[in-house]
Amino acid sequence: MGDTHKVRFEPVGIEIDVAEDETVLNAAFRQGVMLIHGCKEGQCSACKSFLLDGDLQMARYSTFALPDFEKDEGYVLLCRSHVYADTEIELVNYDEDMIRSGLPVVAERAEVAHLAQLTHDISLLRLALPAGSPFRFHPGQYVDITVPGTAEHRSFSMANTSPADGYLEFIIKRYPGGAFSGLLENGLAVGDGLDLRGPYGSFTLRVASDRRLVFVGGGAGMAPILALLRQMADSGSEREAVYYYGARTERDLFHLDELMDLALRLPGFTFVPCLSESRPTDWRGEAGLVTDVLARGEDRLADCDVYLCGPPPMIDAALPMLAGLGVPDSQIFYDKFTTTSA
Repeated sequence: MGDTHKVRFEPVGIEIDVAEDETVLNAAFRQGVMLIHGCKEGQCSACKSFLLDGDLQMARYSTFALPDFEKDEGYVLLCRSHVYADTEIELVNYDEDMIRSGLPVVAERAEVAHLAQLTHDISLLRLALPAGSPFRFHPGQYVDITVPGTAEHRSFSMANTSPADGYLEFIIKRYPGGAFSGLLENGLAVGDGLDLRGPYGSFTLRVASDRRLVFVGGGAGMAPILALLRQMADSGSEREAVYYYGARTERDLFHLDELMDLALRLPGFTFVPCLSESRPTDWRGEAGLVTDVLARGEDRLADCDVYLCGPPPMIDAALPMLAGLGVPDSQIFYDKFTTTSA
């Protein structure tokens, strides 16, 4: 490690130590300070902040995430930022409760314990943690799993609520030739080891809020939402919630029995499946894109906390729609992953 400097975050007054050869974001992760973040690669703007004072330089990043005029004004991306003196940074997007409840990011070696197909292109993967593992996470967070034999990783959200049972559960969409997901059909077997690092992400339930919850997801984006619903059921929550789930056809739906069970355990919960393509003649759910169904079904979204998880096009369609309906940014939660060949 190079020399270490102090970085202070305002307006929360939190201070961390940052070595010159690590990014500010990674230093925060290491010390259990959970800052708002997304891709961690300079491709989105989730960790954008403002440099108040100090010596800070950024590694290569996308100008879509930080245009030159914003850089000239003093804005920085924490995932690309290295400091060379004591530095003061103003956080633009932050949740103080989340920051202070952060968990240190750790590296772990887990073992494939179970593999199953949920649909024609979505798999269930369970990884067993070693006995005494220090790994912890909050429901809704994700880890980076290293693609075996490479230096690449893929990010996947946990669907379970706690590592207390000794495993992590993932719902993963399989892509033909996918660097990681392609292994789920014939490249991984029970007993194989996988390296992971985490936890990451801010897609966690804000329990201090009593606003109605609106969950919107599609495909394997069910994983973190399922974790939050399981958390609510385990805690006996009576908070009103609805889950709009988008799929193409009926064969793309899964975990329906558990979702129906959750509706029984959570008296204020409703599950709304939406099919965007072919529908059986006896289909009793909604029809159309999940974002369109959401807009039709909700007339007071500005009074709700909205959680989004799905493919990037779904997120990109939902955000401007929610803004147009008056939903404050502080009431919209999502983890934005960059598009890769999974």
